[in-house]
Amino acid sequence: MALSLDDIRGLYERHGGLAYSGEPVTQLEHALQSGALAEEAGADDALVAAALLHDLGHLLNLQGETPSAHGIDDKHQYFALPFLRPVLPDCVLEPIRLHVDAKRYLCAVDPSYRARLSADSVRSLALQGGVFDDAQASAFIAKPFAEDAVSLRRWDDAAKDAGKRTPDLAHFLGIVARVMQAYAGEGGPP
Repeated sequence: MALSLDDIRGLYERHGGLAYSGEPVTQLEHALQSGALAEEAGADDALVAAALLHDLGHLLNLQGETPSAHGIDDKHQYFALPFLRPVLPDCVLEPIRLHVDAKRYLCAVDPSYRARLSADSVRSLALQGGVFDDAQASAFIAKPFAEDAVSLRRWDDAAKDAGKRTPDLAHFLGIVARVMQAYAGEGGPP
């Protein structure tokens, strides 16, 4: 089953008020901040859409507000993909799929990165397989869309600012709609 734009809006309206894994923002605030950071960085529509939707899996697979505190890796980076694949291209889906591995990669290649992670991100890192070794890091960054996933990861990490003003959900859903329309115009999924 594909998620429509209305389905995505409904998920944020129903579950967007949940706390974002022990951070001082809600799921919706985190999504909006991620999208805003991508826009501020000059990302294209596809990557802005990925930034908005990267944690949609949390809203589809509700495991409580901080699953990692209970030893749960909800695999949110994969959960939304089957629902989005019929309506969005790989340039949106792959950064979403890879954003957790991007954290593992950044911990391996940037010694200061891990020190800046929030407590929940450190906890979830262990559940998600830990820091990549050199071979894993090299293999990761060679993948298509890995660089976009690293950018997305950095916006993800920064999108935890209580009270930060952003454009509203309708603004970002307009961007998602443009990407969906362009994808449908190109013939949709392969």
